[in-house]
Amino acid sequence: MADPFLIRSLALTFSDGHRLHSHKHDWGQLLYAARGVMRVVADGVAWLVPPAQAVWLPPGAAHTVEMRGGVAMRTLYIAPALAAATGAMPAGCQVLGVAPLLRELILHVVAVGMLRADKVDQARLAGVLMDRLAAAERLPLSLLWPRDRRALALAERLRQDPADESDLEALGAAVGASARTLQRLFKEETGLRFGEWRQQLRLLHAASLLGTGLSVTQAGLEAGYSSTSAFVSAFRRRLGVTPARYRAPISAS
Repeated sequence: MADPFLIRSLALTFSDGHRLHSHKHDWGQLLYAARGVMRVVADGVAWLVPPAQAVWLPPGAAHTVEMRGGVAMRTLYIAPALAAATGAMPAGCQVLGVAPLLRELILHVVAVGMLRADKVDQARLAGVLMDRLAAAERLPLSLLWPRDRRALALAERLRQDPADESDLEALGAAVGASARTLQRLFKEETGLRFGEWRQQLRLLHAASLLGTGLSVTQAGLEAGYSSTSAFVSAFRRRLGVTPARYRAPISAS
C-alpha cells in the first residue's frame, strides 16, 4: 500500500556543542532553527543556519549537524514524490530565508504532527507549504571545504580561529605546503581564491555569532575584522544587508 503521508515532523531541543553524526534520510528534510544556530555539513559544503531560518536537504543527502547555542530544531520530512512533483525544492542543499507566513506554516505542521494525502485539508496545506518554500529566498550562507589534506588542515585551523591574522606563507609552513600550492588548491577545490575563502569563513562565523546574541561590534572583532566599519562593509557587500539589519529579526525571534 502506498504511503499516505506527505509530510512528517519532529521537534527536538539540543544543548550547545551537541553534534549529530553523519546520517541521511530517504525523505527530503527541512531543518528550521526556531532558536540557536546550526552548522550543517553535506557533500563537503558547510551551511550556516541562523535562528529563524532553515536549510533544505534533499533525499539521500548524508549530513552532520553541529549546534551553536541552545538549539530548538523543528524538522519537516517531505515525501520525495511531493518535492519532485511540485518542483519547489532545490536539487541540492540550500539555506532558505523563512518569511513570517512560512514560519507559521512550519510551526503549524509540527504541531499537527503530519500531513496525509488522503485528507483534503491536509493535502491543501501541504501544497501551500510547498508554494511558500518555492518562493523562499536562497541565502548565500555556505562554504565549500577543500579536499587536499594540507588545504583541509589549513581550513580547519582557520575554522577554529577565524581571527588568525597569519599570512599564507606562515599558514603554509604550518601545514607543509607553499603559499603558491595552497592558492592553487583553494581555487581548484573550492572555486575561490584563498583570500575570498577566508573572507567568506569570517563572514559566516560573524553571522553565527550574531545569531547567538553578540553585538555587531563584538561579532566583527571576534571574526577578525579590524574595525566595525570594515565588518559592516564586507557583510553588506556579501549578504546584501547590514549586520544590524540581519540581527534584527533574530533578536525579535
